[in-house]
Amino acid sequence: MQNILFFGDSLTAGYGLPNHKTESFPALIQQKIDAEGLPYHCINGGLSGDTSSGGLRRLDYWMNRPLHIFVLELGVNDIIRGIPPQATAKNLQEIIDKVKLKYPGIKLVMMGMEIPMFIPGSLGMDFKAIFRKLADVNQMVFVPFYLDGVAGKAHLNLPDMLHPNPAGYKVMADKVWPVLRRSLI
Repeated sequence: MQNILFFGDSLTAGYGLPNHKTESFPALIQQKIDAEGLPYHCINGGLSGDTSSGGLRRLDYWMNRPLHIFVLELGVNDIIRGIPPQATAKNLQEIIDKVKLKYPGIKLVMMGMEIPMFIPGSLGMDFKAIFRKLADVNQMVFVPFYLDGVAGKAHLNLPDMLHPNPAGYKVMADKVWPVLRRSLI
């Protein structure tokens, strides 16, 4: 059995879900893996409210087990808190470097993010660009927008309109699964 670590914030943790153990993104991907009989175990390393610097600080705890695939989903809380995209990119690169150092043959997946419309100016484009750049530089499988098809749709989100509801996570899992599956075979 090989381990897939989903390392992220509330979008990975399953914030606000009635049962994050069965409804979170990693749980839904595990269901797809099990349905195909693939030898992988998904680990939910999500922490609500986490930033890229927080992820960097807590990474060692999650690397205390054998890992074969590392799915990185962090950064949106940085921009909401006013952290410059350059600082986010630096922290994410340090996370990637630590993972690659400990597990040289690991497969890496980057979950890209776009920011809410209330962030002004070119900051949004600068933020969005860091994910593709990091994915390209580090030869990571890349999902351009993790919330594609879900963001801004009331029927797929919790009342806060920031976090998916169970139906929203199903849409996300269905869209992302084909990309992740290619990493498994």
